[in-house]
Amino acid sequence: MISAIDTCILLDVLLPDPVHLATSKALLDKAGAEGALAICKVVYAELACQFSTQYELDAFLEATGIQFTSSGRESLRKAADAWKVYLSRRDGRLQCSSCGCLTSINCPECGRIIVSRQHVASDFIIGAHALAHADRLLTRDTGFYSAYFPELRLND
Repeated sequence: MISAIDTCILLDVLLPDPVHLATSKALLDKAGAEGALAICKVVYAELACQFSTQYELDAFLEATGIQFTSSGRESLRKAADAWKVYLSRRDGRLQCSSCGCLTSINCPECGRIIVSRQHVASDFIIGAHALAHADRLLTRDTGFYSAYFPELRLND
């Protein structure tokens, strides 16, 4: 069993996040006991800012048994396809990261809808990489990934 890891799970443990630390650590421990752990280039880049040097990041990955795997063109194409669907659906509403529910928030001053760009291409690269190179993705953003990668196993 290969488990791809989303950045948020690793940051929960590294920083440590008081709300998500226990759950994220349990996911990592379970997945590590069941097989290999992997990250893509986006997760590597997002983690890099937490380390002073590349050597320190690489030492962390080696010590934890997390492998860096390349995405490949097919995976990147799947990311682009999902990104295109997201862009066509985006209508200014915000999406809950847990359940995927869409909602709007209006400015209390002028009444206009507050728009936030919640997802960027890197989120889609993480999902497509997991789909192509792993058996599941460990993430807190289950609502998003199940909406755009419904065939991707999450956290189980």
